[in-house]
Amino acid sequence: MNPDTQIEMMGSSPTFVSVLRASRLVAATGATVLIQGESGVGKELLARAIHDASPRSKGPFVPVNCAALSESLVESELFGHTKGAFTGALNERAGRIAAAHGGTLFLDEVGDMPLSIQAKMLRFLENGECQPLGQEQPRKVNVRVVAATNRDLSALVLANRFRQDLFYRLQVVPLMLPPLRERGQDVELLTRAFLAFFSTRHGVSCPVFARGAQEVLRHYSWPGNIRELRNLCERAVIFHPGQSLDETFVQGQLNAQISSGQVSMSNAELLTPALALPNGGISLDTLERDMIRAALERTQGNRTHAARLLDVSRDTLLYRMKKHALR
Repeated sequence: MNPDTQIEMMGSSPTFVSVLRASRLVAATGATVLIQGESGVGKELLARAIHDASPRSKGPFVPVNCAALSESLVESELFGHTKGAFTGALNERAGRIAAAHGGTLFLDEVGDMPLSIQAKMLRFLENGECQPLGQEQPRKVNVRVVAATNRDLSALVLANRFRQDLFYRLQVVPLMLPPLRERGQDVELLTRAFLAFFSTRHGVSCPVFARGAQEVLRHYSWPGNIRELRNLCERAVIFHPGQSLDETFVQGQLNAQISSGQVSMSNAELLTPALALPNGGISLDTLERDMIRAALERTQGNRTHAARLLDVSRDTLLYRMKKHALR
């Protein structure tokens, strides 16, 4: 594992440590694993870690992005084909499953696997047989499957977009990687490690984030998760080597990422961590006042920009500021 990817697997928050502990236990077995979590939390890295800690570590690790395969080619890509099996099949091809023989097949974004191929994938998982297109007899292969998704497979099952039997066959050992916003105590650890790593890589002095900047990072919702933090740290190293960076810099960088479309998030996510409704309920007036105050703080009192963050007109913002006695 590369040094920068090793950093992404660092953490001391209880939920993250619990997943790592479970992954080490399951690595020693041949059980099928389903890794779930948002984009950017490190699902492929965890899959590689499971492979590297398993008895199959000397075998191949073959990743397949199911979302990137066209429906017309996915069966050939996974199971292979014989020469002449279809128009354009000029040579025999083994396929990704056969290529993973003796090792691990990583099915990334498995929730995007076409329904047309799911039945054949289920048969492979149940009996270890791989039948290339154009071949009458299946081949036996020795492959361990680790799958990953950022989608809710149970919801896809209910919507008849994912086979229930395949879902249960993949979910022998489910692992849920927590999003970075639920790992507050890990943000500073990861930030320091990324800054040090990129400073060494680019041969420059290491910048530091002041206490106020660290607080912004800790309470930010991180829609892009570790990938977003990694990019932020590398930019800080390249453009501000050796400098002390404050909360204004950090807020500007995070807002710029959102504006440029590098991450996708709602206005509520921009202003606060993910909202959870308290058991005792909440006052909508209080929530509105707090959101307006947060938007004004984020934009340093610029009402036009604050209105844009809240997706309301400037006049509406001024009216609601007056309603809540905000200046």
